Amino acid sequence: QVQLVESGGGLVQPGGSLRLSCAASGFTLDYYAIGWFRQAPGKEREGVSCSSSSDGNTYYADSVKGRFTISRDNAKNTVYLQMNSLKPEDTAVYSCAAGPSFRGGILPREIYWGQGTQVTVSS
Repeated sequence: QVQLVESGGGLVQPGGSLRLSCAASGFTLDYYAIGWFRQAPGKEREGVSCSSSSDGNTYYADSVKGRFTISRDNAKNTVYLQMNSLKPEDTAVYSCAAGPSFRGGILPREIYWGQGTQVTVSS
């Protein structure tokens, strides 16, 4: 079965950290660009971070630069989003998607996508 499954979300206090995972099955993530996106209630979907499949290029939204890090573990067919120094405004449903390439904070063509995981930053 071809799918992307996110995990690692939860409730964390401001200043805390979480590591989100995006695990692929049925296809090899290494061949695809990966994007992490988030959507808060009443807001548009936002591209948080992207990683290319070939040249190591990455993208981070200005709002998360210096706090979030995207990484890949090809042996586990998984992409991670390490989130540090979390703020209440980071609260959203985070999801991942895979496609041939990324441009800025979007994947112009999303081939696979997951259902998302909730991240809540609150004291």
